[in-house]
Amino acid sequence: MKKITAVVKLQLPAGKATPAPPVGPALGQHGANIMEFVKQFNAASASMGDAIVPVEITIFSDRSFTFITKTPPASYLIRKAAGLEKGSGKSGREKVGKLTWEQCLQIAKQKMPDMNALDLESAARQIAGSARSMGVEVTGVPNA
Repeated sequence: MKKITAVVKLQLPAGKATPAPPVGPALGQHGANIMEFVKQFNAASASMGDAIVPVEITIFSDRSFTFITKTPPASYLIRKAAGLEKGSGKSGREKVGKLTWEQCLQIAKQKMPDMNALDLESAARQIAGSARSMGVEVTGVPNA
C-alpha cells in the first residue's frame, strides 16, 4: 500500500481543465504530474457537458495519483433548473426564481451518490433548503 502525501479537492469545468491555476499550483506543490491529471480528468468528464465537477485527487508518496469525480454542486444544478445566472444576494428578502418539487426530486436523484440522505425525499428536502437559501422559491413541497 502506497503512502498518501496529500488529498486535493478542486472544482473544475467538465472536460476543460488546464494546467493553469487552480490545477497547476495545487498539484505542482505535491509533485504530481499535472498534464497527466489534466488529460485523465478531461477524458473522464467530457460527457458531463458544461457542468462544474468537484474532483478529489489523492497524491501518493511516489508522485502517482488517483482521483474521484463527484456530481456537480447542488447550487449549480439549482441555477440550471431555474434558469438563473446566479442566486440572490438577499436570500431571505429577494426571490430570483422558482423551482418545483419535481425539479427538486430530479436534482436529488442526480446528487444522491454524494449526499448523506437516507431516502430520495429527504435528499429533495435538502435540495429545497439549498434553493431557498439561494433566494429560489420552491413550490409544491408536500407537508411543508
